[in-house]
Amino acid sequence: MSKTNAGYFFEDYRVGQVIRHAVPRTVAEGERALYHMLYPARHALYSSDVFAADCGLESSPLDDLIAFHIVFGKTVPDVSLNAVANLGYAEGRWLAPVWPGDTLRSESEVIGLKQNSNGKSGVVYVRTTGLNQNDEPVLSYVRWVMVRKRDLDAPAPEMVVPELAKTVAAGDLTVPGGLDFTDYDFDLAGEPHRLGDYRVGEVIDHVDGVTIEEAEHMMATRLWQNTAKVHFDATHREDGKRLIYGGHVISMARALSFNGLANAQMIVALNGGAHANPCFAGDTVRAWSEVLDIAETDAPGVGAIRLRLVATKGAGEGLRGEDGKYLPHVLLDLDYWALMPV
Repeated sequence: MSKTNAGYFFEDYRVGQVIRHAVPRTVAEGERALYHMLYPARHALYSSDVFAADCGLESSPLDDLIAFHIVFGKTVPDVSLNAVANLGYAEGRWLAPVWPGDTLRSESEVIGLKQNSNGKSGVVYVRTTGLNQNDEPVLSYVRWVMVRKRDLDAPAPEMVVPELAKTVAAGDLTVPGGLDFTDYDFDLAGEPHRLGDYRVGEVIDHVDGVTIEEAEHMMATRLWQNTAKVHFDATHREDGKRLIYGGHVISMARALSFNGLANAQMIVALNGGAHANPCFAGDTVRAWSEVLDIAETDAPGVGAIRLRLVATKGAGEGLRGEDGKYLPHVLLDLDYWALMPV
């Protein structure tokens, strides 16, 4: 019997199955430095213990997307090692800050299965929860992945497609305990714009671009212990290219959004998202955001802003063509909630 792990194939999943993912990971302060080296991330709450303390927190937590990448990376050997594509996200909620010294692990429950008409692959829906050393959930999200079949003759499972909320309701957002933006320092944060300065429908061009480097994306993906073959093995694709991890594009676009959204400090929900087209080394990533909604919270001075974050590459304008499909220059379409001073 082979001792190596070939990963799960479509016929290996069952609705209701719970997978406890290896390997727990203790995160340290160096995680922040590496993250800020890989991406132009400058949000003040994640950069300064003093700024975070002035906002009511004990110190600066680790960037919200560090938590996402680590929790996501744990799931790859079990959920997406044999994936054709990562198709989407829904119902994502950040439930507690992650602090240096925390130990994170992941669990996933299979909540849906649908075999494709070609009989060669199928879509697997999982709800993943990231937990800390106290078994407290820090993050939860649903994603669906197209996974290859090992045995093309394996019978199709009963089709179960979960009903997923289109958005996380503003009332269900979790605001970290103690967060208080009453005495928020806009000078140190980098921009004067507060929640009331934004309007639903407003589009913000984040101006700057970053060219993706081969080595940097592989270092980032290793940092999250993401083992997906397409990100590392140039022989795994017919074109001989390494596919850039979609989360690398998310972090790059979020970091670029600082220019225009410096005060959208904490991501607290992921309503939906799609990796619209592949990204490869040499592509230059740019980003724009659209304001979708604005809401109040019960925390002093803290409001919530719902944003569509779109990452693009090369020339081209717009989001979708007349056929409803994403245009070739669109890399990412992400819908999320962030906390911002009112």
